[in-house]
Amino acid sequence: MDKTLLDILCCPVTRLPLDVLDAARLEALNAAIRSGELRNEGDRPVTEPWAEALVTRDGRRVYPVRGGIPILLAEEAVRWSQVAD
Repeated sequence: MDKTLLDILCCPVTRLPLDVLDAARLEALNAAIRSGELRNEGDRPVTEPWAEALVTRDGRRVYPVRGGIPILLAEEAVRWSQVAD
């Protein structure tokens, strides 16, 4: 992810800055997706693994990055509490 772009992006819900989700947490997220239990904020099941993601600085919301494009739609976010609980 381009650092300049990352510096101007923020969560559309909380307005918190975003960071790239690290590899360990990305693997945990993908494990939750594989389990079939993960749902996004739009209450739709997340079925495809994520190659990259952005996370709010407080670590509570995660947004997918598809084809290098951040998908910053509130309904596409995943609450980290679903993964960590």
